[in-house]
Amino acid sequence: MALAEKDVETTGLVGWIDRRFPLTSTWKKHVSEYYAPKNFNFWYFFGSLALLVLVLQIVTGIFLVMNYKPDATLAFASVEYIMREVPWGWLIRYMHSTGASMFFVVVYLHMFRGLMYGSYRKPRELVWIFGCAIFLCLMAEAFFGYLLPWGQMSFWGAQVIVNLFSAIPFIGPDLSLWIRGDYVVSDVTLNRFFAFHVIAIPLVLIGLVVAHLVALHEVGSNNPDGIEIKAKKDANGIPIDGIPFHPYYSVHDFMGVCVFLFIFSAIIFFAPEMGGYFLEANNFVPANPLQTPPEIAPVWYFTAFYAMLRATTDPFKIVLMIVIALLGVLALLRARGKWRLGLPVLAIAVVVFMAVTESKFWGVVVMGTAVVSLFFLPWLDRSPVKSIRYRPLFHKVFYGIFVFAFLTLGYLGTRPPSPAATLIAQICALIYFAFFLGMPFWTTRGRFKQPPERVRFKSH
Repeated sequence: MALAEKDVETTGLVGWIDRRFPLTSTWKKHVSEYYAPKNFNFWYFFGSLALLVLVLQIVTGIFLVMNYKPDATLAFASVEYIMREVPWGWLIRYMHSTGASMFFVVVYLHMFRGLMYGSYRKPRELVWIFGCAIFLCLMAEAFFGYLLPWGQMSFWGAQVIVNLFSAIPFIGPDLSLWIRGDYVVSDVTLNRFFAFHVIAIPLVLIGLVVAHLVALHEVGSNNPDGIEIKAKKDANGIPIDGIPFHPYYSVHDFMGVCVFLFIFSAIIFFAPEMGGYFLEANNFVPANPLQTPPEIAPVWYFTAFYAMLRATTDPFKIVLMIVIALLGVLALLRARGKWRLGLPVLAIAVVVFMAVTESKFWGVVVMGTAVVSLFFLPWLDRSPVKSIRYRPLFHKVFYGIFVFAFLTLGYLGTRPPSPAATLIAQICALIYFAFFLGMPFWTTRGRFKQPPERVRFKSH
């Protein structure tokens, strides 16, 4: 019987392909015989949804490129042509614009799930790093694509963001000139942003997604209990608490896809601008280099980091200098070996450098550090357990405060600046960084619950 099954597998079209390409073995390794924990919950929908939105963005982007003109004099008119004259062009354009926002929705939720259940911990450090690199690529892809409609907000948003690089000491002006390709945002800028958005970044993004999935399937998926299911296997080497991804989770994820597509379609057909958060009113006005919009703000998925940038004023820079000096003192008291003097000296050098450079530059540094900090989570979190389920109550409170601070920053980034808003943003920025800087200390404190030996699973 086994021989007959083997003969079936190696004959016909599939067998012909298998002798030349590992089709069946790849399908088994990554889908039908990839064993995932049986206790996945709602939070595990968002990984597959991110992959779905990536495909949607690529497909809709291909159709948009067929009619889009990357020319400063024709770009806005070509978008209007797509919306008004191309059959179903309005649907393709709204799918792409809504897809950009939904991409960040599912990615933020996917990352939050990893934060809750410790999916960045050993042995998944590389999976997390690839994921953070994907997040960076998404931010770059969104930024480059934001200029392409050549509306007022696109033009001036790109102008403001590119000008930030000019604050970098010594190389800033030349760097911003190199990014723009001109002394102002112009046709040259539009062409190079188009090239990055359509070709360069998507290639890198697809490569990172493949690496992310391969690394994940090498070490196995995490689960809400944070237990390694590969530690307990049956006589056939199959994890006792695992089930094949296909058909169980392929059907499970299909349900999530249906719900997502229902919400996605409702937004496209009834609220594609989403009150100005997905598509701003100023972006329906052609770009005018001689008229600055009353308010210039990025799209909602950048606003938390934009709020940090805007909150970095001269007084806040002094606060940061004091914080860095205190960290240097703490390093002197706590560090051992070669780091005992090296870290305090580095802290002094940073404080002196901050004193002689403008706050605009440190706003850029704060904004960049807020993203880069995510890469170091696997080594900052020293909790003896992975999942938030088995951590002390105050850990959950800290996570809640961190999320609240991030959401508050996101909201403040959409509002006009004011003294009160700036103060709140500064406090939230300090909370954001304190969460990461304090992790090596507070994650080891408290009374932890003992995780079960096997995953908790209730059939439904």
